[in-house]
Amino acid sequence: MIYGYCRVSTKHQNLQRKVDALIDHGINPRFIFSDKYSGKTLDREGLNELLAILKPGDILVVKEIDRLSLK
Repeated sequence: MIYGYCRVSTKHQNLQRKVDALIDHGINPRFIFSDKYSGKTLDREGLNELLAILKPGDILVVKEIDRLSLK
């Protein structure tokens, strides 16, 4: 299965633009997880939901790697 993840941390960043980029990459929108939350913590609803369903062999696509991890 192929999943996507994106995150924005401020009101001024455009989450839909990041989601659209993942869709353009061929990821089904129902398998794209996202958060509007600071990168100061890994306790994010979308990320937690994604991590709960990822299995070995799955592929995770992120547009920008720093959106996945802590800063």
